[in-house]
Amino acid sequence: MGLFGLFNKKKKETLDQGLEKTKQNVFNKLARAVAGKSQVDDDVLDNLEEVLISSDVGVDTTLKIIGRIEARVARDKYVSTSELHNILKDEIASLLTENRSEDNDNWDLPADHRPYVVLVVGVNGVGKTTTIGKLAYQFKAAGKKVYLGAADTFRAAAVEQISIWGERVGVPVVRQQMGSDPASVAFDTLQSAKANGADVVLIDTAGRLHNKVGLMNELKKIKDVMKKVEPSAPDEVLLVLDGSTGQNAFEQAKQFAAVTQITSLAITKLDGTAKGGVVIGISDQLKVPVKYIGLGEKMEDLQLFNRREFVDSLF
Repeated sequence: MGLFGLFNKKKKETLDQGLEKTKQNVFNKLARAVAGKSQVDDDVLDNLEEVLISSDVGVDTTLKIIGRIEARVARDKYVSTSELHNILKDEIASLLTENRSEDNDNWDLPADHRPYVVLVVGVNGVGKTTTIGKLAYQFKAAGKKVYLGAADTFRAAAVEQISIWGERVGVPVVRQQMGSDPASVAFDTLQSAKANGADVVLIDTAGRLHNKVGLMNELKKIKDVMKKVEPSAPDEVLLVLDGSTGQNAFEQAKQFAAVTQITSLAITKLDGTAKGGVVIGISDQLKVPVKYIGLGEKMEDLQLFNRREFVDSLF
């Protein structure tokens, strides 16, 4: 087996281990849902609906999945319960495809311009700054030149945390004093990154939601100021969510989507929870692709999201 094959095998093992709690939760409930049944009928579908909702897939997304399976049963006339796992995998993978969640396998960036600018948003405590640090590590490991911007100037701890990550990964961090204008930090970061030929820029932002108007204005100002340096910036607005909070993560996602345009999602802390089904519901309801998932503490435990591998590990 070549080096690339070994890497993919290790990645899949990490994914399987990271989703173990969710998998056991879903698998045990699914086994009870089909107990004593040889054919998928109304009772099995009712039980399956309960399984998906209780696994934090969400009501609306669950009803959509059940509707797809009902259509399949009606078309094929007879569907055995032994086929249910594969049918679920097919339908959920198909749903994720429709929501633009792709099978990402490498850390390549668009080749049309540099630097590629990612504005990272999310409430405090979801692993936002840690995700930025891990992203910086992954991009650097892929041979990219990375700059970090400490634009969460609302908390001194946030600036300190991202600075520590910069030292750990070995990438420059642009920072100012606590209380500085976040837009000014973003401007300086992008200007410095362009001057030094950076490939990717990751901008941290304050994780406040108690004042939506203030947050919206702050994010708009950051975007407007960056466009003075690079008209295409930001290329991506990445929302980081804590998967262990289940439906609360979905509520946070809706609130952020209401104040700024989210283009991609990173869902963290999936290794410590049985609520991994929330990945499916959030992607479906927001129509925003999941791009990264967090499966542990190590730098390598942030993975590019691959819908097929995710669904295969889950079921």
